[in-house]
Amino acid sequence: MKKRVAAILFASVLALSLCACGGDTNSSTASADVESDATTQQAEDPKPVEETQEPEDTVPQEYKNALAKAEQYNEWAHMSKQGLYDQLTSEYGEAFPADAAQYAIDNLQADYKANALEKAKTYYYDMNMSKSGVYDQLISEYGEQFTAEEAQYAIDNLE
Repeated sequence: MKKRVAAILFASVLALSLCACGGDTNSSTASADVESDATTQQAEDPKPVEETQEPEDTVPQEYKNALAKAEQYNEWAHMSKQGLYDQLTSEYGEAFPADAAQYAIDNLQADYKANALEKAKTYYYDMNMSKSGVYDQLISEYGEQFTAEEAQYAIDNLE
């Protein structure tokens, strides 16, 4: 049952990924608005660049693309860190090289506990699973691959 749910979810994520690439003209406008807001915010509140981040001009385009794709998945798919890495590197997913995917994971601003909670809500309310079943699905290597701490947070915060 868990494998079937995982397969359905993987197929759904893949289908949504393909649809997301389908030419929505509003996404580029929204992206430009976000970039504009980020630039304005940086000008108002300058923060030092973390030592682990490389200057923008030295980052290979493949790495930038992997990060952009990771941001898209994080926004609508609410994936775990491991699930996101697997999707970025999968030959059936995005097929990025491991180093580009790792760069994306390292530089993605994600709240994985919040992602786990969003997934838990889907399983609990939409798929009518028990809290125990949701927890198992969240931590399963065949499911969402969240950490035990992230899954427990999600279960504790289901309303």
